[in-house]
Amino acid sequence: MHRSALAGFIIDCRVDSLPAAAEFWGAALGRGLRPSPAEEDAGYVPLESKEDGLHIEVQRVSHESRLHLDIVTDDVEAETRRLEDLGARRVQQVRDWWVLEAPTGHRFCVVPLRKGRFPNPPTVWP
Repeated sequence: MHRSALAGFIIDCRVDSLPAAAEFWGAALGRGLRPSPAEEDAGYVPLESKEDGLHIEVQRVSHESRLHLDIVTDDVEAETRRLEDLGARRVQQVRDWWVLEAPTGHRFCVVPLRKGRFPNPPTVWP
């Protein structure tokens, strides 16, 4: 048994200035910026959380700009296998999460639960 839930959205931006992109999306969505000083977070700018519980980040990418969603889970491998059974395929492992591609061609990530609690009520899977 494992649990998973929608964690939020990542705004993939192919841009020269990640700070400018983050400023635009923060203002557009009414959320402040929470930049991280950590070196491994250099390509990401998280936006402030709200009561909706969604995690939203602006990310610098080399591919075309797009949105992708993150599914958070307490068992990344089990959730990844469940999604593969539905037709998704593994594309790339990044740190401790997987980038998957849906049968529709949409890419999304399966990420580990952090801080021990889900941002919204999870689904329990057998």
